[in-house]
Amino acid sequence: MSIINVPAETIRKMFHSVLDNIGVRKDVAEHLIEGIIQASLRGVDSHGIRLFPHYLKGFEGGRLNKNPKYSFSQTAASTGKLDADHAPGHAAGMDAMLKAIKLAKESGIGAVTVYNSSHFGAAAYYALEAAKQDMIGLSFTNATAHVIPYGGKRPFLGNNPVCFVAPCEGEGPFCLDMATTPTTFNKLNMFKERGEPIPAGWAADEDGRETQDPDKAKHLFPIGLYKGFGLSMMVEILCGLLTGAPLGPKISHMFGTPMSEKRLLGHFFAAIRIDCFEDLKTFKTRLKKMMDELRNEPIFDPRNPIMVPGDPEKKNYQMRSKNGIPVPSEMMDSFKQIVAKYSA
Repeated sequence: MSIINVPAETIRKMFHSVLDNIGVRKDVAEHLIEGIIQASLRGVDSHGIRLFPHYLKGFEGGRLNKNPKYSFSQTAASTGKLDADHAPGHAAGMDAMLKAIKLAKESGIGAVTVYNSSHFGAAAYYALEAAKQDMIGLSFTNATAHVIPYGGKRPFLGNNPVCFVAPCEGEGPFCLDMATTPTTFNKLNMFKERGEPIPAGWAADEDGRETQDPDKAKHLFPIGLYKGFGLSMMVEILCGLLTGAPLGPKISHMFGTPMSEKRLLGHFFAAIRIDCFEDLKTFKTRLKKMMDELRNEPIFDPRNPIMVPGDPEKKNYQMRSKNGIPVPSEMMDSFKQIVAKYSA
């Protein structure tokens, strides 16, 4: 399969033309498209532009609301709840994070839960928005139950991501955006599409046995044995229990279910004003110094330099912003067919 580099702006225009033609509200389309393009620019291809056809089917089938009527209630000086009205998670999530940032500007910290939402893509999209305002950003979501609990053989929770972002002096923010599994199910699907074996220790078959066959992979293992599953449960408490959303095995599937079926996912976002705790310039300068000191620590293997969380994504973003997003030619052809279909 050949790979071509496509400018992000080209893809952005293509996707906007499609969503405009089917009547998706401007702000909803903007956040969805920016979320998936940012993911691809940062090299998080599993959550990037490849999912556009899936979201399009969601709009067509009724899973996703083209014109959601958000309902926000501020529950205290620094907290609030957002009913997403089944918007794409990218749109509802960004709206919630912007509200959390506003609350933080007023109170020092802002936290907003979201319910009646859908898949929100890469968690970094929202936490990075807080960093633009010189705040620490956190974002979490629950997800389809794909993760086998330590000692179990069938899944109970999702690979619920943990994301923490902090602004840094002289370079992009520190960004930890990690699933509580070695990979995501969307990335497993990429192995399946390419016909490549899955790395050992990532996935299990329907009986809970480890497999490297992407066609047999049905479940995921947690990172760090019971520790990863504990992190996943922590996120479920924030995104399921605090929001009133479905929990664990009761969460609907992203794939393989009717596109008329709502997801009902829950998210949690927080923004923290750094200057309420420490001088902002001092904080950002010390973070930069710590990051550089880590990178300059003695290395065991010259082929594997020490990196800070977010370093690979920063490198990808720089290269892909300049050279374009690497897109399989078949995928690009499918995008062109979609544009042609909806412009006819």
